[in-house]
Amino acid sequence: MTTSPTTGPPLLDTPGAARRARIAVALAFGVHGAVSGTFVSRIPWIQHHLDLSPGQLGLALVMLAIGSSLAMPLAGRFVHRWGGRAVVRVLLSLYCLTLALPVLAPSLPVLCLALLAYGALAGMADVAMNAQGVEVEQRIGRSIMSGLHGMWSMGGLVAAGIGILAAHQSLDPRLQLAVAALLLLALTQPVCAAQPDVRAPQQGEEPPRFALPPRSSLAIGLVGFCGVFAEGASIDWSGVYLRDVTGASPTVAAAAYTAFSLTMAVSRLVGDAVIRRVGAVRAARLSGAVATAGGLLVVVADRPALAIPGFALIGIGVAVVVPLAFAAAGRIGDNPSQAIAGVATVTYTSGLVAPAIVGGLAQASSLTVSFGVVTALSFALLLGAGALRRAEIRAPGGTVTGSTVPADAAPVGSAPSGPGTREPVVGEPAAREPVTRGSGPNSPAS
Repeated sequence: MTTSPTTGPPLLDTPGAARRARIAVALAFGVHGAVSGTFVSRIPWIQHHLDLSPGQLGLALVMLAIGSSLAMPLAGRFVHRWGGRAVVRVLLSLYCLTLALPVLAPSLPVLCLALLAYGALAGMADVAMNAQGVEVEQRIGRSIMSGLHGMWSMGGLVAAGIGILAAHQSLDPRLQLAVAALLLLALTQPVCAAQPDVRAPQQGEEPPRFALPPRSSLAIGLVGFCGVFAEGASIDWSGVYLRDVTGASPTVAAAAYTAFSLTMAVSRLVGDAVIRRVGAVRAARLSGAVATAGGLLVVVADRPALAIPGFALIGIGVAVVVPLAFAAAGRIGDNPSQAIAGVATVTYTSGLVAPAIVGGLAQASSLTVSFGVVTALSFALLLGAGALRRAEIRAPGGTVTGSTVPADAAPVGSAPSGPGTREPVVGEPAAREPVTRGSGPNSPAS
């Protein structure tokens, strides 16, 4: 990656530089997912160690979600002021270090405070990483956001597997998480150093310390809300559904979560190829159709052999929804990180309320009715896919590419298209679609 003598930031002016930038951002997503997966694998130990009831554990985990939701809007201001690379490096490093805090908590109140801080750093780092991913995607001219989220999923799966193995070997979680925190912290430094230095335009107005999601991002956020609702409901309730509704054994019930997680991770890793081929809107509609089919299969299932494939189809269907929502948000205005923070706040709120809503509906009626609601929200993905139109562009020939590069921007490595034309510099504002009435995410889908 070379450096501009006049502006300082690195250029993505060669295929090698673009590839290195993409790998660096992808590895950051992998580290973030590994921190999350490591923590999740030790939640049962924390509950046993502090002798927490299910209600007390639920309260502690809600603090994690509250910290994340409250802190996400701050990330846009940080990225604007200090640049994406520096902010990702600091926030991801702190997030790695907070991994050790929950297992050191001596009581429920301290655990709640630890998870509040852990969640805040998780949310802010997530927003900053997605802002970096959107900028790199725009500058290399290819859809990469699905693959980045796939790396997050794979990082979480690998780390959770290591955690399960450590628990099986009776390794002290305090030692395990301390070692994991230090190793992930060490990996974060070269990963973040290799990222491009994305900065907001100097003439751009600094975002407020805290702001509600921009109105233009609400439709995008609602699409993400539906996808994350189906994801959260499946993660938390798939095993219970198989046990209580289909009569599966505990081992078979656990296979539902495994099927869901693996299909979602693999689908995210291959999702960019689909998006490039059919475009963001068609990919979202296809996702909604697949998730709806999976939900219907779950609802009618009377045995595990039907329910497990149903949860797998839901995993495939929701895999690319959040990456596309962030990619679409990154094209709103001159401050992509602020719009991404708004979409993330709306989207991830769904993960907070989904388990409670599913449980409440199940208490009032049945789990089958609960997953009927999940199926309806999956169908809403199909109907609302047009809100993600910002996540795709049309190449000069009019072909939908599925990437977020503006239609008038030359792809990296292409010949200049006119006098004085040069490759885009990371750190300069990318050419974006003008935000005009009727052209935003609330305009009718074609």
